[in-house]
Amino acid sequence: MLRHIQAGVSLAVLLAAGAGWKLPPVQAQDQPFTREILARGRVFTEIGPGVIALKRDAAGRYFVLAAPAKVIAVYAADGKRLGQIPNADSPGAKIVYAEDMDLDSAGRVVVADRGADAVKIFNADGSLDATFPVAAPISVVALSGSEFAVAQLRSRRLVSIFDVHGRLVRSFGDMVGAAESASRDQPLSHGRLYGDSASHIYFVFTELSDPTVRKYDRFGYASYEITLPSSEFTPEAEARRWNSITIEKSGAPASATKPVIRALGVDPETQEVWAAIGDELIHFDKDGNRRAAYRTSTKEGAPLEASAILVERNRILLAADPLGVFDFAIPDKQPAASPPR
Repeated sequence: MLRHIQAGVSLAVLLAAGAGWKLPPVQAQDQPFTREILARGRVFTEIGPGVIALKRDAAGRYFVLAAPAKVIAVYAADGKRLGQIPNADSPGAKIVYAEDMDLDSAGRVVVADRGADAVKIFNADGSLDATFPVAAPISVVALSGSEFAVAQLRSRRLVSIFDVHGRLVRSFGDMVGAAESASRDQPLSHGRLYGDSASHIYFVFTELSDPTVRKYDRFGYASYEITLPSSEFTPEAEARRWNSITIEKSGAPASATKPVIRALGVDPETQEVWAAIGDELIHFDKDGNRRAAYRTSTKEGAPLEASAILVERNRILLAADPLGVFDFAIPDKQPAASPPR
């Protein structure tokens, strides 16, 4: 059963995930009041602009993929640089141009190397463990059972599942509505993939007019789809939320473009979802219901627009262009109160 959720409202509809049927519209409710949260500080201070992905393994090591997307920096829990992937002592192990990366349960680093038309798997020491050809991979999620979910350019399905030998095991997710104004012949990315510790796959659409994310299990069955009305992110709506923030600002909201979810993070324990649109961080519970919305800023009040999110037990890390990676306390997970009148 697939549930379509728009602006925090859920509707159960009898749809199979891969069927590609059009979901019925859902009436929106008033949105939770957006309040500001300030970063506690910057981490991995040598990392600046261009962060693509941010991960943490079971040993507490952090992996950061950033421009120029040829190496993955590895850090200890205290922020000390440990090395990089691939390492310099591994002959033939290189990344041409990485679009995304993930970690599997064995601690290996899985890279969508679009520059090489391949998915590459590196051991934690930076040596190359395996590689298999995939045309134009743009996003990757490591699943249980040594399987890997990949999103590709110009693919007819949203998600393709490969085994460690590069064999296509299955694919799912129709393009219905996913490219409203573009031809399928164009080299478009219809979206990006994110994962969680239970091998769920979150497909974030980038070609829809409204910000949308759909949650699948590893076999292609979807449990919900979240749609945020683009009207919520018009310049007028942005200005209203900006003016209602209690911390005094010297700036103004940025000019609006088509709203897109630029980053998504999943709590590894609760499967709660955090999605970033511009400098707004939106919190959903494990069932896709909207709980709260926050504006993210530095301690000095400069807006932070997340390009990558890592949710941990006691904090959230946001990578924001061009300023770097910042540490936030996890805000109250209950809906924020309405602003005083």
